[in-house]
Amino acid sequence: MRTASGKPVWTVAEAKARLSEIMRLAVEVEPQIIGTRKSCVVIPIDVWERELKNARRVHLGRWLLENAPRGTNLDVPTRSGALRPIPFIDDEKQ
Repeated sequence: MRTASGKPVWTVAEAKARLSEIMRLAVEVEPQIIGTRKSCVVIPIDVWERELKNARRVHLGRWLLENAPRGTNLDVPTRSGALRPIPFIDDEKQ
C-alpha cells in the first residue's frame, strides 16, 4: 500500500516479519510508515533527538491564543433583558 504522496506503507504483519529491513531503510533511505488505520513512523534516533531539541516549547495558554480560529463572525447575544431561569434549582427553595 502507498500513501497519498506515494510513499510505501508497511502492514503490521510485514513490519513484524521484516523489522530489520524497515530499520535499515529508515536509516539509509527515509522514514518508514507502518500501519494504515493507526499509522506509526520509524525514524533514526538522531533525527528524533534533533527534532526534540528543535521543538519549540510553548505554554498552553500561548498556544491556544496563537491557534485560535480567526475571522469568524460569531453572533454574541447581548445580556440586557430578563435573566434566564437557572435549571435544576427547586423554585420553592428560593
